Amino acid sequence: MERNDKPRQPGGQQEVLALVRDVKDYTEYLMNCGFRDVVCPQAPQEDVGPKLPWKNLAEVERDAKGCAKCRLSLSRTQVVFGVGNPHAQLMFVGEAPGRDEDLQGEPFVGRAGQLLTRIIEAIGLRREEVYITNIIKSRPPGNRSPRPDEIAACAPYLEAQIALIRPRVICALGNVAAQALLNTDEKISALRGRFHSYRGILVMPTYHPAYLLRNPNEKRAVWEDMKLVQELLRQAQSSGDAPVPSDLSRA
Repeated sequence: MERNDKPRQPGGQQEVLALVRDVKDYTEYLMNCGFRDVVCPQAPQEDVGPKLPWKNLAEVERDAKGCAKCRLSLSRTQVVFGVGNPHAQLMFVGEAPGRDEDLQGEPFVGRAGQLLTRIIEAIGLRREEVYITNIIKSRPPGNRSPRPDEIAACAPYLEAQIALIRPRVICALGNVAAQALLNTDEKISALRGRFHSYRGILVMPTYHPAYLLRNPNEKRAVWEDMKLVQELLRQAQSSGDAPVPSDLSRA
């Protein structure tokens, strides 16, 4: 892929437009490589993302831990904010904390978390190299699905996490995560297997590890999804587009 190496003109708008051109070129390159349903970004209007009241993840976590905007604040043991590399190229977003997560304060530490760790390792990464969080940060009673008002209450924290980390790819685990990120009612079975876009970031929806524990025959589908993610990160590394860890090539 040929890159435009002409010096960029100073000024915020010129920088944004140049960045859009770069991303558009890279998106077209991915489509030429066989990826489908990749959204080519258009030139932004005035607002190119959320205007954050926080400067870093620590500030977001501080406010999230003191949040009482929904009923879940009355029943949780603690807020489960997120864990991992704050500069991760790959971010996993699940549904909500479960019992183990609520007790330990870390996402994906139970049986589903152990399976997620194996999935991460299967594409040549370590758990500490990615970032892991959930759509909502407090455990719903009885592990029920999050309600719309609970998702809305937690949305600013998730938006801030994504904006501050700015991953190259988000892997949305399960129906709740995929539908919330992509603002759709489509089921995960229809969404998975292809890339989508969240504010210019590529999103790969796939089955939740907890679902795989109940339906192990779907592990093959998740592996196919993760191979697409792995290949995209490899392409980014080979083009010099992003600092992907070198051990990605082990898988």
